Amino acid sequence: MVNEENIGFPLPPGATGCFRPKDGPLPETDLRAFRSALYAAARASGGVVGEVEAQAYPRTFHTASVVGRAGESIVLCHAHHPWIVFSPTRRDWYGEGFLAPPPWASAFTDTGFVVLSGEQLSTPLSGLNASVLTRGEWRQVRHYGITTLGGVLFNSWD
Repeated sequence: MVNEENIGFPLPPGATGCFRPKDGPLPETDLRAFRSALYAAARASGGVVGEVEAQAYPRTFHTASVVGRAGESIVLCHAHHPWIVFSPTRRDWYGEGFLAPPPWASAFTDTGFVVLSGEQLSTPLSGLNASVLTRGEWRQVRHYGITTLGGVLFNSWD
C-alpha cells in the first residue's frame, strides 16, 4: 500500500545525480552546512561525529556517522538536495533498508535539511511523480533494478 503523502513527492532535476547540460549545473548541498548540522546532531545524541566522507562520483550522497551510547548511526546527505536519511550500514548505493530517523534528527531539520523517513524512501516508483526522469535515468533504474524512491535518490550509477 502506498502512503498517500508520498504520491506527490516531486523528483526535482538532479535527484538521481544525472546531469543534463541543457539544464545547467546540478545544485549542490553545502557540505559545511551538513557538517555543522552533523555536529549539532552528535551533541543532541550525546555522541560524537565519526568519519565524514564527501560525495565522490558516481555517488549521489555524502556519508557520515554519529557514534553514541547506542552505537554508530550512519547519516546520508544527498549531494544535490538537502535530504537526510539514516542507514544501518555504509554502502556505495542504497535501495532499501533505510532506518527511521532517531530522535536527534531534529538537529538537521532545525538547520534547513529535510529528514526523509524509511517509509517515504520505500515508496514504490509507481507511487511517485517521476515525470522529470529522463529516458537515460529510466534506463539506469531498469539496469540497476531500482524499485523505490530511496534507490533513485541514494545511488551510485555510472
